[in-house]
Amino acid sequence: MGHEVDALVAASAGLRLGEELTEYLRDEGERKVYDQPAAFTAFVRGGGNVELYERLSDALAAGYDETKPDALLDVGCGDGLAVVPALDRAQHAPLRVDLVEPSEALLKDAKKGVPGAQAWQMTAQEFFARDDEQRWDAAQATFSLQSVVPEDRPSVLKAFRERATRLTIAEFDVPVYVEGTPEHLVSMVKRYERGITEYGADASLVAQGFLLPVLLGQITPSVARTNWEQPAAKWVEQLEAAGFTNIEIEPLADYWWAPAVLIKAA
Repeated sequence: MGHEVDALVAASAGLRLGEELTEYLRDEGERKVYDQPAAFTAFVRGGGNVELYERLSDALAAGYDETKPDALLDVGCGDGLAVVPALDRAQHAPLRVDLVEPSEALLKDAKKGVPGAQAWQMTAQEFFARDDEQRWDAAQATFSLQSVVPEDRPSVLKAFRERATRLTIAEFDVPVYVEGTPEHLVSMVKRYERGITEYGADASLVAQGFLLPVLLGQITPSVARTNWEQPAAKWVEQLEAAGFTNIEIEPLADYWWAPAVLIKAA
C-alpha cells in the first residue's frame, strides 16, 4: 500500500494493533467502513462508547427538556444509539422527528426506536439539497459531521443555520498534527492501541471491520477516506462563518481517541 502503511506497521510492532494490521493487510481487497454492520454495532455499543453515549444521550435529553422543541432533526443518526435513549429519557417529546442517515440498515434500526419519525436515507448534503422549506426548532449531528467532506461543510452548516433554530454537534476535540508526520503517526498508534484493547473478545471484529479501514483511510491516499476530524475551535470558527452567533463548548467524555465535546450553536 505504500510507505505510509510500512511506517504504520513498524510503529505498531509488538502491539495488538500491529497484529490486527498484519492480519488485515493479508486481504488485498478493499474493505470499506460500514460494509460490516456487525463490526460497527460491536464498536459503537462497546468499549468506551458505552459511557460516551450514556453521557451524550443524557445531555441531549436535558437539551430537549430545556428548549422544548416541537420539531427535531437528527442528521447522521446511525442506528439511533444517541437519539433513541435521549427521547426516552426526556420529559418533553417533540411532535415531529426527522432522521437522516445514509446507511439503510442503520436507519432502519433507528426508525424502529422512534415510532412515527420520518426517515431519510441520504447524506447531509443530499438532504439539504432537497427542494422544500421544512424548519426545525432543534437539530443535532452526533459524531456525523466529521464524515462530511471539508469542501461541503460550509454549505451544510449554513443550511443548518437557515433551517434550524438551534444546532447541537457532538464531535471529538482532536489534537493538531501535520498529517503524515512521525509525530502524527505515533499519536495515532497510541490512541488506536488504547481503543482496540477496550473491546476484549470483540477486538478483532471491531479492528478488522471498522477501526482499521478508518485508520488506513486517514493515512493512505489510495484508501477511501471516511472522516475528516478537526479541533473544536475549528468547528466554532466554521459555525460562526455559517452565521451562528451564540456558541458554547461543553466537555462530554474522556474518550480513547480524543476528548468528546458537545458544541451548542444558535
